[in-house]
Amino acid sequence: MTSTLTESPVSRLNAPTLHRLPNGLTIVAEQMPVEAVNLSLWLAVGSAVETDEINGMAHFLEHMIFKGTARLQSGEFERRIEQRGAVTNAATSQDYTHYYITTAPQDFAALAPHQIEVVLNAAIPDEAFERERFVVLEEIRRSEDNPRRRTFYRSMEAAFEHLPYRRPVLGPAAVIESLKPQQMRDFHSIWYRPQSLTAAVVGNLPVERLIEIVAESFETAQSHRNHSAAHYVELPDVSPEAPFTQICRSEYIDDSLQQARLVMMWRVPGMADLPQTYALDVLSSVLGRGRTARMVRDLREERNLISSISVSNMTYTQQGLFYIAVQLPSENLAVVEAAIAQHIRDLHTELISELELERVRTLVANRFVFGNETPSDRASIYGYYQAVIGDLTPAIEYPSRIQALSTADLQAAARQYLSPDAYSVVTLRPS
Repeated sequence: MTSTLTESPVSRLNAPTLHRLPNGLTIVAEQMPVEAVNLSLWLAVGSAVETDEINGMAHFLEHMIFKGTARLQSGEFERRIEQRGAVTNAATSQDYTHYYITTAPQDFAALAPHQIEVVLNAAIPDEAFERERFVVLEEIRRSEDNPRRRTFYRSMEAAFEHLPYRRPVLGPAAVIESLKPQQMRDFHSIWYRPQSLTAAVVGNLPVERLIEIVAESFETAQSHRNHSAAHYVELPDVSPEAPFTQICRSEYIDDSLQQARLVMMWRVPGMADLPQTYALDVLSSVLGRGRTARMVRDLREERNLISSISVSNMTYTQQGLFYIAVQLPSENLAVVEAAIAQHIRDLHTELISELELERVRTLVANRFVFGNETPSDRASIYGYYQAVIGDLTPAIEYPSRIQALSTADLQAAARQYLSPDAYSVVTLRPS
């Protein structure tokens, strides 16, 4: 089945074609007049599908994907990629795992089958597993030595009580040390199947040719797949957690820091409730994006209370977090927290100005254009939305959704989701 999304005036940049194969694979393809082709393979499989006993498996498997198959020796994939000047990489998050290659158009038919082969038919040999275990453990050690990562981990533990988003994607070292190669082979067999995959391919070849190359590559790879029986998997509880009803505090002493860290968080809707997230996206920009944003101007530019501040509306699949992170002198922690709470209270009592809203609309429109400039940009947008929520339309209509919001919509969202008197706050300070 093939379909092309209807364009709106705002989304005239984008005209992806959606094609589904009988084996369940979803292909999103678009021709783009840039002399490159990007193939992005997305799975809605990340650390959120893991149990505590295998936390870190999805990320560890991402490493092992590149260690060869029955038909490609370890290192052969990278060698063939580099010989033709192509690039490849991968990433694992809570809700997805993503693999990609970018090639010249004339090399795509030769290299795409290798990318699909290593992802679908990873051998996961015992010896390579043991060697890579040490690489992953070193990555965990480095992340724990990173103040920004450490702050984030503490914050996620405070933000969620039972949702798997509270755990690190890399997993604890003790779990990684205990994992067995067969556990990973089983995990791969369960999750890495065509019906779980979205292949987003964008570049300067006709759409029909892009789809043909990807479809034939999957058919060949699947014919060599070891069709071991999939096991039943009991998924972690992913029911959204209730909003905070009071101020919940977590405080840590961290002598590696030069300045304190302050994080304030509210539980908000995630990708499963996508229409509820747009106003929160705008509010995050009103408060924290750019030097003229409210809290940047007030706390950093005018009052010089902080070194930096970022405001994000983080949208995981089942739940989101409205997340404010500040770096500041320890003696300013109390006054800055109170000032941020007052900014949130102001959103309840006063409509933001049309000038502020127009600034954010311009930012969103520009980011949309800039985020569509390359084949890898577009393939990433298409792959993420199709894999995570099964719908491309929000990826393309995002600017028009933002344009449609009124100042009253923003006030209503602030009143519903952002309480100045109920949130989770995490502080880390040197002693």
